[in-house]
Amino acid sequence: MAFEASGSASGTDVLDALSLLELRSVARGYRVLDALVKESPVRVLEANLIEPGRFLILTGGGVAEVEAAHRVGCEVAADDALDALFLPYAHRSLWTGLGGGQDVTDLDAIGVIEGASIAGVLDACDRVLKHTDVALCGLRIATALGGKGYFVVHGAQDAVESAIAIGAEVLTQRGRRVAEELIARPHPDFLAWLLRPAPFTLAGFPLSGGR
Repeated sequence: MAFEASGSASGTDVLDALSLLELRSVARGYRVLDALVKESPVRVLEANLIEPGRFLILTGGGVAEVEAAHRVGCEVAADDALDALFLPYAHRSLWTGLGGGQDVTDLDAIGVIEGASIAGVLDACDRVLKHTDVALCGLRIATALGGKGYFVVHGAQDAVESAIAIGAEVLTQRGRRVAEELIARPHPDFLAWLLRPAPFTLAGFPLSGGR
């Protein structure tokens, strides 16, 4: 799923901060969404179901506005909150990645960092982009990932190694680490398949019949 700004009458065009809430209850998710937009004029970027049966709310806006909405959202979510993230001054590339933008050309080395929650992945991605000399290839939070997410960065190999170490540390601290991989000098044929969208399909591929 690529997050696209849906806009709202009370939303703001200033996206300095990000808030994400993951809830185990869909019903409570709707109540939380109503409460947080009543509290503060934030922009709702996504409010929808994700696997496995969770409800996700992503908002953006000015730092003070998002912080106020996030606080109320967490209070109303209570024990139904699975994970949460308030991210002031989110890295600009993070917004590009959430919108589906990507860059998979002329890569020296890439790092793939995978986490067990969307909040954890966004936290790790932001920290990596702010503290290492890498660029974001892309970010994937898709319906086929079972509530997981991952992001891919590129740069010189030593920079990518640092990015992987920081990303793994953030996800470990949150208890959401899954896996990391470094791929040096990726082959052009491999890059054609990097960050392909779900679902897996062979539509249009000339398959021969079998017995």
